[in-house]
Amino acid sequence: MALWGGRFSENALNAVQVFTESISFDKRLYKHDICGSKAHAAMLGAAGIIPKKSASAICKELDKILKRIEKGDFTFTAELEDIHMHIETELIKALGDEGARVHTARSRNDQIALDIRLYLRDEIDIIAAKIRELQKALVTQANKNDKVILPGFTHLQHAQPVLFAHHFLAYVEMLERDLGRLADARKRINVMPLGSGAIAGTTLPIDREFVRKKLDFPAMTQNSMDAVADRDFACELLSALSIFAMHISRLSEDLILWMSQEFSFMTFGDAFCTGSSLMPQKKNPDLAELSRGKTGRVYGDLVAMLTICKGLPLTYNRDLQEDKEPLFDAIDTVEGILSVYPDMILSMKLNTERMLAAASEPGLMATDLAEALVRKGVPFRHAHHKVGALVRYAQDKGKPLDKVTLAEMKKVFPEADADMKKLFSAVHAVAGREVPGGTGFNEVRGQLDKWTDIFGIK
Repeated sequence: MALWGGRFSENALNAVQVFTESISFDKRLYKHDICGSKAHAAMLGAAGIIPKKSASAICKELDKILKRIEKGDFTFTAELEDIHMHIETELIKALGDEGARVHTARSRNDQIALDIRLYLRDEIDIIAAKIRELQKALVTQANKNDKVILPGFTHLQHAQPVLFAHHFLAYVEMLERDLGRLADARKRINVMPLGSGAIAGTTLPIDREFVRKKLDFPAMTQNSMDAVADRDFACELLSALSIFAMHISRLSEDLILWMSQEFSFMTFGDAFCTGSSLMPQKKNPDLAELSRGKTGRVYGDLVAMLTICKGLPLTYNRDLQEDKEPLFDAIDTVEGILSVYPDMILSMKLNTERMLAAASEPGLMATDLAEALVRKGVPFRHAHHKVGALVRYAQDKGKPLDKVTLAEMKKVFPEADADMKKLFSAVHAVAGREVPGGTGFNEVRGQLDKWTDIFGIK
């Protein structure tokens, strides 16, 4: 009979046990469940709710169970449903009635709320550290190639010359915002729910503050109903992970395009690519493609979590058992991406000549020409129109913009001068953009210096 089975006259059918079990996925919470149970037992003993001797015995036995699980000397079965029941059953086997005291003033409802919060704050710390490694890899590549110029794109069309380092630092900034979102989510995760019971708290004189300090929470929940029903923190974390995955997908798309023969801007090391089962010449950026594809999976986990929580009346409902699989899947997926991405970035080899050649297309400097007219007092909208007319003239004549003579230029706009013929240089275009946040050499060098100092890159 299950530990909760006193009310029932017959055991659940095997199919029901299989359908309702969660041990197949929530067993990963064993450390956090044991940690929470030890803090709870210590509190019960300190508050005089159970004998101190019992509390001490429970904590010692929980340590033994932890070692058994980590050694693989522990059997998980669907009959015992979840990680809580497994650990409590082993306690009772070892300690008899003394072990049965551990669940005093506690419900599985507040117990799982605690376990998930303990687990998630640990995983956020792991993910944040891995994102820092990815940032460092991006900064390392940017720093190594700080003078490399390539075309920037809008609408996937050549737009203006930019520094490769500027492009990569854009992703470093995105990842920094991801870290901020994770840190912010961690604040709301880091609230202690234990002591809320099933819904209404308990009549026993528990000391929630004792447990809060023991488990290193800065705060505890203020409403027992909200504490057991709340999964906002899980939705928030999945949202932050989804935005991170979106950033990875965008970076992957850039890199996949750059590696194509049409671009030929870069390639990854062989260890980070795969071949074709049919075409011997192929070198495919599969890790970047898979990372792009896994973004959809993380999005699905967020939608699943939001849908699970939608329409649930207060307080706990068994639907919430379904919260763990999307949470675990998103975390595993993100950590999987981060396990390969930094080294993949470091393996990149750039085709700098090809990048510069693509960025040197004269049309990319059309805006520079318009701004030169602005410096002569021409309103920008008029300057834009005049340069557009020059572009059309060059196209009609079948010549690149930089091959239009000064005399031809003056026919389109009389303000033209010889200095404007010098603008058709990617290096000149980059060097002229020394505004805060711009792609100028000095401005990007300043940004690189900030990040290389942070990561200790020489």
